[in-house]
Amino acid sequence: MEKVLTRHIGQGMNPPRLVDYQQSGGYEGFRNALRMKPAEVVDLVKASNLRGRGGAGFPTGMKWSFVPPGEPGQVRYVIANADEMEPGTYKDRWLLEGDPHQFLEGMMIAAHAVQALTGYIFLRCEYTLAARRLQEAIEENTRANLLGKNILGSGFNFSLHLHSSAGRYICGEETALINSLEGRRAVPRAKPPFPQVSGLWGKPTVVNNVETFCNLPHILRHGPEWFIGLGLVKDAGTKIFGASGRVKTPGAWELPMGTPIREIFEKYAGGMQDGYRFRGFLPGGGSTDFLVEQHLDLPMEYDVIGKAGSRMGTGQLIVLDDRTCPVAMVLNLVRFFAQESCGWCTPCRDGLPHAGHILMEIEQGRGQARDLEKLEGFTRFLAPGNTYCALAPGAVEPLQSALKYFREDFERHIQQKGCPYRH
Repeated sequence: MEKVLTRHIGQGMNPPRLVDYQQSGGYEGFRNALRMKPAEVVDLVKASNLRGRGGAGFPTGMKWSFVPPGEPGQVRYVIANADEMEPGTYKDRWLLEGDPHQFLEGMMIAAHAVQALTGYIFLRCEYTLAARRLQEAIEENTRANLLGKNILGSGFNFSLHLHSSAGRYICGEETALINSLEGRRAVPRAKPPFPQVSGLWGKPTVVNNVETFCNLPHILRHGPEWFIGLGLVKDAGTKIFGASGRVKTPGAWELPMGTPIREIFEKYAGGMQDGYRFRGFLPGGGSTDFLVEQHLDLPMEYDVIGKAGSRMGTGQLIVLDDRTCPVAMVLNLVRFFAQESCGWCTPCRDGLPHAGHILMEIEQGRGQARDLEKLEGFTRFLAPGNTYCALAPGAVEPLQSALKYFREDFERHIQQKGCPYRH
């Protein structure tokens, strides 16, 4: 297939500068947007069926449409969530380092669509190379009057600021991100009101993922019908899919939405390394439910993966092999999420460490049969609707599905009083 998001990535050591990006059609989408009314841009993105690429898959144009109408010059904000901390996920870093102008153009289109005067890039602090390249691109655009006041004589004003965050997983939740950006404790806010109505400093705010923004220049340049035609299913466009674990060629690839999981796993990731057998996979990062061999022929499509009992999430597969202990793998993930809990609500703050303790007892040979019932209870106790945000429900998804598909491994740990994979 023709590359869209990654057309400039991998062609050299450095990303394209402004002049090179423009020569290949860069900022044409933004110029098209400036010739349209903001509401027309929102409608065009709605028609494209672009869904958010951060994990939830919410329709982007619909999200923008929730911003209430206002007078020209009213303070509004657009924020890029570049705080990529989902275990097994690295797609946004690839896009930011490889083609920062594509990302900036997407943010500029979104800002015009929601009439935002100011934008912030909330960047994971470890992404130092991405920060340097983004800052260079911002400075190039400022000199070229693509950022600032009266951009290209259109009357549109937009300034963009790079914020390297202190780094917490909870900042992937948009209202916790907003609190952190304001200098507050990074905890989620009660909703409603939603950020589109009352977000950063109480003003209307739109937060989108890096990959979501990167799709916008191409939609505005080629049109929604073209974008819909890129996908193999009803979910439109292309997606950065990836794979990690004991596969022969771990990495990330731009593929059509709806690409079968088996094709990603076997053709692009190369299948299992020699001497290892496939057992299962997390389809969208560390906070999604395990799927197994019977699911390999499913298309990577939001609704299909949902019906199979998991979530497409970020689209980054984490593959489990036959030599890796699923109990230890789940323990590692639960420990991570327990550490990253903001501590705002009791189920998450106290429940995740307790679940981690039980898993550790099982892994170290001190588990008892009733511990499995306790763990199942935690998956219900931390289910959606019982916690302040989605961190804890996501954290127990690998656990609840491991108990479903790999229960015999938990039982062997208890019966043999130790991890059978260590022998």
